[in-house]
Amino acid sequence: MEKLYYVYIMTNQWNTVLYTGMTGNLEQRVWSHKNKTNPKSFTARYNCTKLVWYEETNDVFAALETEKIIKAGSRKKKIQMINDINPDWEDLAKNWF
Repeated sequence: MEKLYYVYIMTNQWNTVLYTGMTGNLEQRVWSHKNKTNPKSFTARYNCTKLVWYEETNDVFAALETEKIIKAGSRKKKIQMINDINPDWEDLAKNWF
């Protein structure tokens, strides 16, 4: 079975804070963000509990590079990426748990 990697963007309920991450288990990672399992983390402190964008790949190096590019990019570019696939900024994980 092929291993998948995910680059993702989380936000808060007002869509004012953006967090970009990379993981090998998106469902578990989003659950962790939503439940604030690490209370001192950025996503816990800024209430980033809404998954608004993600991309999957089977190449860990491509995932790391994509994460790096997104993090280095402007807020405007991140907003455009989200709007391209999720114009209403709905929580893409709302039915996962």
